[in-house]
Amino acid sequence: MKSNFSRIIQGCMNWGKWGSSLSTNEMEKLIHFNIEIGITSFDHADIYGDYTTEKEFGEAFKNSSIKREELQLISKCGIQYVGETRSNKVKHYQYDSDYIIFSAEKSIKDLKAEYLDIFLLHRPSPLMHPDEISKAVDLLISQGKIKSFGLSNFTNYQTDLISANSKVSANQIQFSLSYNKPIFDSSLDYMLVNNITPMSWSPLGTIFKDENENNKRIHVLLDELSVKYNVSKDQLLLCWILKHPSKIHPVIGTVKAERIIAAKDSLSIRLSEIDWFRMLETYLGHKLP
Repeated sequence: MKSNFSRIIQGCMNWGKWGSSLSTNEMEKLIHFNIEIGITSFDHADIYGDYTTEKEFGEAFKNSSIKREELQLISKCGIQYVGETRSNKVKHYQYDSDYIIFSAEKSIKDLKAEYLDIFLLHRPSPLMHPDEISKAVDLLISQGKIKSFGLSNFTNYQTDLISANSKVSANQIQFSLSYNKPIFDSSLDYMLVNNITPMSWSPLGTIFKDENENNKRIHVLLDELSVKYNVSKDQLLLCWILKHPSKIHPVIGTVKAERIIAAKDSLSIRLSEIDWFRMLETYLGHKLP
């Protein structure tokens, strides 16, 4: 499956006030840094930073003098967030055609971009209808405002529902060694068969966050494999994802230069098939069926 996105995608959720609160100048430098090392795809969503981060990124992008075709911009819509910038009474999802069009156009304007390389529905809604969604997607594509369309956090059946009317090019899902459900529920197999690019958010999972028996076991093995391959533990976790035949694009969330470089360098590490299975079995704590 061919993708127009860099294999490692830079996630921008933490660039604004939901994370590092980077200044315009810091964002500009970070955009340049990522592109210089080959990470050219940037992942956004309208709600990041309570609907503020895309606009901040856009100011930095405008100041950077980087040509639009030198990078790929991903955005998502559909979550109506309860925050300070909108008068929502409850968190909900909105996928009428007018709102989808409004969201895409607002993201394009905020990002200071003429178009989005791909536009994703952020999370499925119980009330979404494929006809309403396709009406917006068809218009946005015909106007050149989005180059392609995709989903985020959608199941196989939900993807079938939407793809009946609209070509789905990607699905951004939660996937990591510690959240390995997509291996067993056929999500990744489905995307491989249907030529849908998988993107994985939170690719390091909870390995460095939670103290539990699964993580204690895997850290022992990661210590061993780090010496064997002369790499860091986070690189091993990315390598584990990258080895899957569906050609997953991990969406990293760090703003630290050394960790961004490490993520990029993970592309050149060749994890053996046996060690891939050892990592999975060790984390699970039991043999595979």
